[in-house]
Amino acid sequence: MKAGLSALLLMVMLPATAQHQAKAKQKREAVPDTMLIDSARVMGLTKDGQPFTVQSDSAHQRRHRDWATWKPDPKRALWLALVLPGAGQIYNRKYWKLPIFYGGFVGCAYALRWNNMMYRDYSQAYLDIMDNDPTTESYNKFLHLGSTITSENADKWKEVFRKRKDRYRRWRDMSVFVMIGIYGLSVVDAYVDASLSQFDISPNLSLRVSPTVITNDTDHSLLALRQSGIGLQCSINF
Repeated sequence: MKAGLSALLLMVMLPATAQHQAKAKQKREAVPDTMLIDSARVMGLTKDGQPFTVQSDSAHQRRHRDWATWKPDPKRALWLALVLPGAGQIYNRKYWKLPIFYGGFVGCAYALRWNNMMYRDYSQAYLDIMDNDPTTESYNKFLHLGSTITSENADKWKEVFRKRKDRYRRWRDMSVFVMIGIYGLSVVDAYVDASLSQFDISPNLSLRVSPTVITNDTDHSLLALRQSGIGLQCSINF
């Protein structure tokens, strides 16, 4: 009797065990060699005993910056602009401003070089005309065709060379200050642009102008006088 019951139980358990092993095998086969899970990084073995790496999709998303919601840091933009002119505009993604600033730098550099060259030439010409040495006549290349310097017009030409020398020196110095101003403007623009990018400006901003009655109360010791006038009232909604 006991042998019969054991045989019956064994016959019932064998199909269940075989079915459980078949399901476990299907689950193992369904696991791919590489997969994406929401974790940092997992090392493991495949069903064949080969190592594999599980890459996280959240870590993959962190590598790509969402430029639609990205806002620059004002301090970083300031330091970048201080170190390299134009770097703050590149950091703020305002590339259209680069030709303006770099064009200003190139123009000032060209003006500085030209005015300095003319200043040196006229300075030498002024020194030559003042020393009364006939062997130093560099000022002749600045004279008009057919013009010569004589004792009668020497004072006039001395004044001409002196004024031109001072003029080109002033323009040379001005080119330096303008270049410094453009550099400072690029730094201020980078910082202000990065700061304004963090402000939320409502699209409902509006200005309404309407007539109103303006009253002015003046209190005295014995009498209160009220004065009224007609004016315009401005209200801003945002």
